[in-house]
This record gives sequence, C-alpha cells and structure tokens, in this order.
Amino acid sequence: MDARTDGDSGLQALVREQLELLGEDSGREGLLKTPERVARSLRFLTSGYGASADELLNGALFAAPGSEMIIVRDIEFYSLCEHHMLPFFGRVHIGYIPDGKILGLSKFARLVDLFARRLQVQERLSAEVADQLMETLKPLGVGVVIEASHLCMMMRGVEKQGGKTITNVMRGSFRDDARTRQEFLAALNGG
Repeated sequence: MDARTDGDSGLQALVREQLELLGEDSGREGLLKTPERVARSLRFLTSGYGASADELLNGALFAAPGSEMIIVRDIEFYSLCEHHMLPFFGRVHIGYIPDGKILGLSKFARLVDLFARRLQVQERLSAEVADQLMETLKPLGVGVVIEASHLCMMMRGVEKQGGKTITNVMRGSFRDDARTRQEFLAALNGG
C-alpha cells in the first residue's frame, strides 16, 4: 500500500467519524460511499501540494523580442479557504512585461491551479502567482488581480451574498511605475 492509498483510508476513517460526530449514521445507504468520495475530492482539491511550479513551467518559456504588456485575464479558479476549508472561487487576471522571454499562455491557468489547489487565503494566492512569474520569467514587472467570492462569508458567519474580495499584487514596474500599473488596471476595467 503506498502512502497515498494509506492516506486515503485515513481520510475515509476521519470522514466516517465526522459523520457520526454530526449525528449521522455513516452506514446508511446514502452515506456508504461518502468517505471514499470525500477523500478523492480532497486529494483533487489539494493536488497542488504534490506539484512543482518549476516542473510545470519548464519547457514553456520562449525567447521573444519586445517589452509590451501582455495580459491574460479571466482565469477561472477554485480553492479551499484554509480557515474553514470552504470553497472560494473567482477569476485571476495577470499582466506582465517581458524582458526577452514569454510564457506559453496555457501555463498561466496551470500555474493558478497549482497554487489554488492548496489550502489558501486569497492574499497569499495572489502573491504566490506573482512571485513565481517574477522568478521564472524575470520580466520587467508583473501584476496579479484576483476577484473572488468566499463561501465562508456567504454560507456561514455574516452570511452576506454577492460580496467579492479583490486582491492585487504588483511587482517590478507594475509596483514602481504608476503609469504601468494604471495601464494594467484600466485594461482590466475595459479601457
């Protein structure tokens, strides 16, 4: 039995115990396979722990002349809040100014997923994406904006619907040059 299978059986036992602590009968028909399904779901939702950003981005860097801003917007993501293990989800917008290298476009979405598939807070997710792009691409600057809805705020606690949390992280010229930052933010808002 490998560590992953052993971990899954441990997760299943914990889910069974959790169901019983909640007053449920973990042996009733509708719940018989719930521990297995929850274990598989958690493995998928936290699969970013077993992934390497360096391996993910390796082979997707290309030499390219020019230093005009590139924006990849509306990258859909789903994550679990580390405080309540409830989902938060939304869109990530990334801009960067290359300095001789560009990244294959699909890698932006894959990088977001890699970090989103860990127990997270939105603020750290924004910074991890920006910092990894700075390290890998060595661009003149990077901007990351995330707009998200948090179920920990919507379905428990204050129970407020429709609120969005917006975080932004600026590195390099996006932080240091107000005109660059403004160009990026204006592009996200439709001009």
